[in-house]
Amino acid sequence: MPIIYFNFISYQKRSLRFIKMKSVFSFIYVFFICLFLNAQSFENLTFGSEDTFEVMTWNLENFPKNSTTTINYVTQIVEALDIDLIAIQEISDEASFQQLVSNLPDYYGYLESTYYDGLALLYKSDATRINNIYRIFNTTAYWNAFPRAPMVIDLTYNSQQIYIINNHLKCCGDGVLNLSNSNDEETRRYEAMNLLKTYIDTNLPNENVIVVGDLNDVLTDAESNNVFQNVLDDATNYLFSDFDIAQGSSADWSYPSWPSHLDHILITNELFYAFNLSSSKIQVIKIDESLSGGWDEYDENVSDHRPVALKLTINSNLGLQHTVTNSLRFTSYPNPASSNMVFNFNPSQTNTHIQIVDIMGHLVYSKNLTNGQSKVVFNVESLSNGIYVAKLSSANNTATIKVVVSR
Repeated sequence: MPIIYFNFISYQKRSLRFIKMKSVFSFIYVFFICLFLNAQSFENLTFGSEDTFEVMTWNLENFPKNSTTTINYVTQIVEALDIDLIAIQEISDEASFQQLVSNLPDYYGYLESTYYDGLALLYKSDATRINNIYRIFNTTAYWNAFPRAPMVIDLTYNSQQIYIINNHLKCCGDGVLNLSNSNDEETRRYEAMNLLKTYIDTNLPNENVIVVGDLNDVLTDAESNNVFQNVLDDATNYLFSDFDIAQGSSADWSYPSWPSHLDHILITNELFYAFNLSSSKIQVIKIDESLSGGWDEYDENVSDHRPVALKLTINSNLGLQHTVTNSLRFTSYPNPASSNMVFNFNPSQTNTHIQIVDIMGHLVYSKNLTNGQSKVVFNVESLSNGIYVAKLSSANNTATIKVVVSR
């Protein structure tokens, strides 16, 4: 089994390991897997498409959880989903990961280390070009916040550069954020999220960034205990694409055993426009529903986490709808809001209007502004809790803001 080593210029201290297996034996191997594991039926398990970029986060719980049986299950699941890039957590055995990649002739695999972190990557080489992979916050000063140093994947898809940051944050806790205790689990996750935000704000301020992983906490905690609060408060620049899932039925959450929704996909504002297109999709992939044994079979043979996947149309228009010109400035307060939200902007000219749409693109508010008007007060009490996008348009200029309704 050949293993290819490749050193990136900016990451010289240790070599990055790419695993690529492609032979007729792989096809034969997968064929016999499908014959013998006839209790599985993945015909309806689909997600990827040729015209979109898909990223998925998946905690594979001490992979392989059930030896070769797990490898066989995951092989079929990955092939059925046909996703461009899969960020994985908890790979425990390098040889097993090699076997998984050898079963997937359309995918490359990357695993830096099974020691402690277990962060890994599967990606389709025909659609995605990896420019670089490197770790951040991997020195001893950050071990408390990041027991597993985040993995940054710099890639190009359809001529657009995208940064994926794969994470597995500290687990457990009592649900109470105790900032006076540096060993408090919630405090460690809170610090990790703030460090990630600062890193993006400082190093990738105008880039397409997607933060994924088992973040080991829920998005819907009260503000005083919410480890994501500083990110949620910066609604102009950040959006948890799975926020509506977190607010929805527990049947759709990524960690049914608790139940809770712990696996998330966060995007920066450069991707808001793509996310609001009708072609986009965010989903917890309920693989267990494709198994005859349901959740028990999935939990025994695959993982205790369901994967979360995001689909986006990535093209030359990416980010253009979020350009704020000098002639059009747009702010909102408070955000999140529970009653009234105030939109402030420079005095409007002829044909200026404001619109608010929900996450599915449905119009919930529209108002034409009078000349010289610089403020709109909008009552959100009639809206359901969730994420909306406000758009201010004037002539050829457009500015957008994410609006969060929370009570």
